[in-house]
Amino acid sequence: MIDEAAFDEDEFLPYWAELWPSGVALAEVVAGLDVRGLRVLELGAGLGLPSLAAALGGAEVLATDWAEDAVALLRANAARNGIALRAERVRWDDPEPLLREAPWQLVLGADLLYEERNAHQLAGLLPRLGGEMLLSEPGRPYAKDFLDRFRAEPVAERIYRLAC
Repeated sequence: MIDEAAFDEDEFLPYWAELWPSGVALAEVVAGLDVRGLRVLELGAGLGLPSLAAALGGAEVLATDWAEDAVALLRANAARNGIALRAERVRWDDPEPLLREAPWQLVLGADLLYEERNAHQLAGLLPRLGGEMLLSEPGRPYAKDFLDRFRAEPVAERIYRLAC
């Protein structure tokens, strides 16, 4: 159900509650990487499938989302499956918790550019996080300029490597 008060405050819709194809595709790529010992950050994690894949591969993972319900469900799912990762509520317009732990060796994101404000905030945040990013991007309207800005290189279908 949509929380009317949350929508009135921030036009918040529970996008996190769906397992999007971009998240599945990114998780499959991450599962094929050697991430043992890497410090990995996922932005806009939602259900957190890429984070779970990275944690299963031996990475030290911080999965973040701005929706508290998403974070709570991801924590519970990881615990239920014996997967060690951290999940925290973090907004991109207040990124201090992410910056305190930067630089990150790998940043993950799936289908993050669905709103113009997301593209602008992410473009300002990425250079401050360090490392590289794997972004799964299904062709949203704000993606082309964003991908060009970060000289994105394709690594799989609609998945790109960006230097942060």
